[in-house]
Amino acid sequence: MMIEVKKVVQTIVVAACVLMPWNATAINQDKSLNNWFAKKLGNSKTESMAVQALLEISQGKNKQALNTVNELIRMTPNFKLAYMMKGDLLLAQTKKLEAIGGADESANEEVQGLRDEAKMRIEHYLDREKKPNFPNLLVQLDENQSHVILVDTVKSKLFLFKKINGKLVYQSDYYITIGKNGFDKKIEGDKRTPLGVYFASKKLSDPLPDLYGDGAYPLDYPNPLDQKQNKSGSGIWLHGTPKETYSRPPRASDGCVVLSNPDLKALEPILQNGNTPVIIADHFDWADESQDAFATQKLVLNKEIEAWRKDWIAQNTNQYLSHYSKNFFYSDGDFEKWAAHKRNVQSTKPKVAIQINDISMLSHPSKPNIVVVNFEQSFKSPTLGNVMQKRQYWMNENNQWKIIYEGAS
Repeated sequence: MMIEVKKVVQTIVVAACVLMPWNATAINQDKSLNNWFAKKLGNSKTESMAVQALLEISQGKNKQALNTVNELIRMTPNFKLAYMMKGDLLLAQTKKLEAIGGADESANEEVQGLRDEAKMRIEHYLDREKKPNFPNLLVQLDENQSHVILVDTVKSKLFLFKKINGKLVYQSDYYITIGKNGFDKKIEGDKRTPLGVYFASKKLSDPLPDLYGDGAYPLDYPNPLDQKQNKSGSGIWLHGTPKETYSRPPRASDGCVVLSNPDLKALEPILQNGNTPVIIADHFDWADESQDAFATQKLVLNKEIEAWRKDWIAQNTNQYLSHYSKNFFYSDGDFEKWAAHKRNVQSTKPKVAIQINDISMLSHPSKPNIVVVNFEQSFKSPTLGNVMQKRQYWMNENNQWKIIYEGAS
C-alpha cells in the first residue's frame, strides 16, 4: 500500500498543484495518503503549512485550504506564494482556475517563478522520504570544521551534514534560490551560480542593501581552478531575502545562493567560523553511510601528501618536483617557473623543518579526479620561519596523484 501511495503522490500531487485546475479533486481522500504526507511536513512550520495548503487545494478542499493559507499569511506575512494561493482560492469561488496563479491571467515572469517555487516545494517534501545517507564524495574535514554544506542547484536544495565521530551525518535541508540563468557560472554578469568546491567566509559586517536580507557570507569564487579556466565574476554569496519577501523563486538571483532569513539564521552558528566548505553541484549521488567508498583513496592521498612533505625536507629537488603535474600552476606562473625557483632555492640544501596539521580534503563534484586539500603548514629554515594556511589541488593523472595548484588559502 505504501509504495502505491508514494506513486500517487509523485505522479499526481505535482501535476495537480502545478498543471491541473486548482479545484480539481485530483487526489483521493485515502487517510493513509494524508497520514503519510503529513509525516513529511518537517522542520519549519511555514514550510509545512505551505505544502499542506497545496495538498488541500489539489484535493479540492478549498475552504480548508483558505483557512490554512490565512493562517500561513498571519504567521509569515511576507510569503508571496501564500498570497498567490489566496488569490486563486478567492477567485475559485466565481470561476474555474486552470493552474496555480490563475488569478493573474497574464502569467508574467513573477507568476511563473511562484509556480516553479510551488512545484519545488512539493518535490522537496517528497524527497524527504529518501533522506541522504552519505555524499558519494571524498570528504575529510579538519579538526576545526564541524559541518559541510552541499548545494544541489537542480533541486533548489541545500543539504547540511555534520561530522560525528569522524563520519558525516545528515542534519537538515533547506529550499534555496540560485541564479536566474541556472548554474555553471563562466563570465561576469551571466547570472549563473558556480559549480565546485568553495569556502564561506565570515558574515559581512558592513551594512548591506535590503536585497541581502539578514546577512551575507561570501564564497571564494572565482577560486584558483576557476581562474585557470578563465572564469570571471565576483560577489557570489550565501545570503538572505529582502524583508518583504519570505522566499524567492528557484531561479531568481544574480548567481548567489539565497535562503529565507529564518533558514539563514539557522545556519549562522555553523557559518560564523568563516571556513565552512560549500560544495555546489548540479546533482549529488548518495552512498551507504555504513561504508566510505573513498576510504582507500583518502589513505593513498594522505600518504602522497606525507611523501611530498618528506621529499621537501630532504631537499631532494627531483623527487620533490615529481609530486607536481606538468600542468601545475600557481600565482606567479607555471610548472617550469616553479621548478626553476625550487632548484635555485634548494641548490644549497638548506636544512628545513616542515610540519603539516589539520588536513582537509574535498573532491570536486563534477571533476572527481580533483581534490581540494587544505592544511596548516609550519615552515622553518635558517633564514625564514612562518605558519600559514595552505591550499593545494591534487589531480589523479594515470593513477598517480599530482599537485596541479599550490598557494595560500
